[in-house]
Amino acid sequence: QVHLVESGGGLVQAGGSLRLSCAASGRTFSRYTMGWFRQAPGKEREFVAAVSWISGSTYYPHSLKGRFTISRDNAKNTLFLQIDSLKPDDTAVYYCAAGQPRGVGVPHEYDYWGQGTQVTVSS
Repeated sequence: QVHLVESGGGLVQAGGSLRLSCAASGRTFSRYTMGWFRQAPGKEREFVAAVSWISGSTYYPHSLKGRFTISRDNAKNTLFLQIDSLKPDDTAVYYCAAGQPRGVGVPHEYDYWGQGTQVTVSS
Protein backbone atom coordinates (compact mmCIF):
# COMPACT_ATOMS: atom_id res chain seq x y z
CA GLN A 1 0.00 0.00 0.00
CA VAL A 2 1.16 3.51 -0.79
CA HIS A 3 0.07 6.57 1.13
CA LEU A 4 0.38 10.00 -0.48
CA VAL A 5 -0.14 13.33 1.30
CA GLU A 6 -0.05 16.62 -0.57
CA SER A 7 0.68 19.99 0.95
CA GLY A 8 1.66 23.51 -0.05
CA GLY A 9 -1.53 24.73 -1.65
CA GLY A 10 -3.15 28.03 -0.79
CA LEU A 11 -4.37 31.38 -2.04
CA VAL A 12 -1.92 33.30 -4.19
CA GLN A 13 -2.09 36.30 -6.48
CA ALA A 14 -1.69 35.95 -10.20
CA GLY A 15 1.98 36.05 -11.16
CA GLY A 16 3.10 34.42 -7.94
CA SER A 17 4.63 31.01 -7.34
CA LEU A 18 3.88 27.94 -5.28
CA ARG A 19 5.73 24.77 -4.46
CA LEU A 20 3.56 21.77 -3.79
CA SER A 21 4.85 18.73 -1.95
CA CYS A 22 3.72 15.14 -1.88
CA ALA A 23 5.03 12.95 0.93
CA ALA A 24 4.95 9.28 0.06
CA SER A 25 5.09 6.34 2.43
CA GLY A 26 4.59 2.63 2.23
CA ARG A 27 6.11 0.58 -0.53
CA THR A 28 9.37 1.57 -2.16
CA PHE A 29 8.97 3.80 -5.17
CA SER A 30 11.80 2.69 -7.37
CA ARG A 31 9.42 1.11 -9.88
CA TYR A 32 6.83 3.85 -9.90
CA THR A 33 6.06 6.81 -12.02
CA MET A 34 4.88 9.73 -9.91
CA GLY A 35 2.53 12.29 -11.35
CA TRP A 36 0.71 15.51 -10.63
CA PHE A 37 -2.82 16.10 -11.83
CA ARG A 38 -5.30 18.88 -11.22
CA GLN A 39 -9.05 19.17 -11.29
CA ALA A 40 -11.05 22.37 -11.45
CA PRO A 41 -14.77 22.46 -10.59
CA GLY A 42 -16.85 21.01 -13.39
CA LYS A 43 -13.81 19.84 -15.35
CA GLU A 44 -12.05 16.54 -15.89
CA ARG A 45 -8.85 15.66 -14.09
CA GLU A 46 -5.96 17.11 -16.08
CA PHE A 47 -2.39 15.83 -16.34
CA VAL A 48 0.19 18.34 -15.16
CA ALA A 49 3.53 16.52 -14.89
CA ALA A 50 5.13 13.15 -14.18
CA VAL A 51 8.55 11.78 -13.28
CA SER A 52 10.05 8.33 -13.41
CA TRP A 53 11.33 7.48 -9.96
CA ILE A 54 14.17 5.38 -11.38
CA SER A 55 15.46 7.44 -14.27
CA GLY A 56 14.28 10.89 -13.31
CA SER A 57 12.81 11.44 -16.76
CA THR A 58 10.13 14.10 -16.67
CA TYR A 59 6.98 14.48 -18.70
CA TYR A 60 4.73 17.48 -19.26
CA PRO A 61 1.77 18.17 -21.48
CA HIS A 62 2.67 20.59 -24.23
CA SER A 63 0.04 23.05 -23.06
CA LEU A 64 1.64 23.46 -19.62
CA LYS A 65 5.32 23.12 -20.39
CA GLY A 66 7.37 26.01 -19.08
CA ARG A 67 5.65 27.11 -15.88
CA PHE A 68 5.51 23.76 -14.10
CA THR A 69 8.53 21.85 -12.83
CA ILE A 70 8.32 18.41 -11.25
CA SER A 71 11.11 17.08 -9.09
CA ARG A 72 11.67 14.46 -6.42
CA ASP A 73 13.80 13.81 -3.37
CA ASN A 74 14.45 10.08 -3.39
CA ALA A 75 15.93 10.01 0.08
CA LYS A 76 12.86 11.64 1.58
CA ASN A 77 10.30 9.96 -0.69
CA THR A 78 8.91 13.36 -1.54
CA LEU A 79 7.60 14.68 -4.81
CA PHE A 80 7.45 18.39 -5.64
CA LEU A 81 5.69 20.60 -8.13
CA GLN A 82 6.95 24.13 -8.65
CA ILE A 83 4.40 26.40 -10.31
CA ASP A 84 5.54 29.80 -11.53
CA SER A 85 3.69 32.74 -13.07
CA LEU A 86 0.41 31.49 -11.66
CA LYS A 87 -2.77 32.34 -13.52
CA PRO A 88 -6.40 32.28 -12.35
CA ASP A 89 -6.91 29.32 -14.71
CA ASP A 90 -4.49 27.34 -12.55
CA THR A 91 -7.09 27.32 -9.77
CA ALA A 92 -7.84 23.67 -9.00
CA VAL A 93 -7.29 20.86 -6.56
CA TYR A 94 -3.86 19.39 -7.23
CA TYR A 95 -3.32 15.68 -6.71
CA CYS A 96 -0.25 13.52 -6.71
CA ALA A 97 -0.43 9.96 -7.91
CA ALA A 98 1.78 6.89 -8.13
CA GLY A 99 1.68 3.90 -10.39
CA GLN A 100 3.05 2.15 -13.43
CA PRO A 101 1.02 3.78 -16.17
CA ARG A 102 1.46 2.93 -19.80
CA GLY A 103 0.44 6.47 -20.53
CA VAL A 104 1.80 8.93 -17.98
CA GLY A 105 -0.98 11.41 -18.65
CA VAL A 106 -3.85 8.98 -18.12
CA PRO A 107 -5.36 9.31 -14.62
CA HIS A 108 -7.01 5.90 -14.40
CA GLU A 109 -3.68 4.16 -15.02
CA TYR A 110 -2.34 5.34 -11.67
CA ASP A 111 -2.94 3.12 -8.66
CA TYR A 112 -2.52 5.47 -5.72
CA TRP A 113 -3.77 9.00 -5.10
CA GLY A 114 -3.43 11.61 -2.42
CA GLN A 115 -6.33 13.62 -1.04
CA GLY A 116 -5.37 16.75 -2.97
CA THR A 117 -4.37 20.28 -2.07
CA GLN A 118 -6.33 23.35 -3.13
CA VAL A 119 -4.62 26.05 -5.17
CA THR A 120 -6.55 29.27 -5.68
CA VAL A 121 -5.16 32.06 -7.81
CA SER A 122 -6.71 35.50 -7.53
CA SER A 123 -6.59 38.01 -10.35
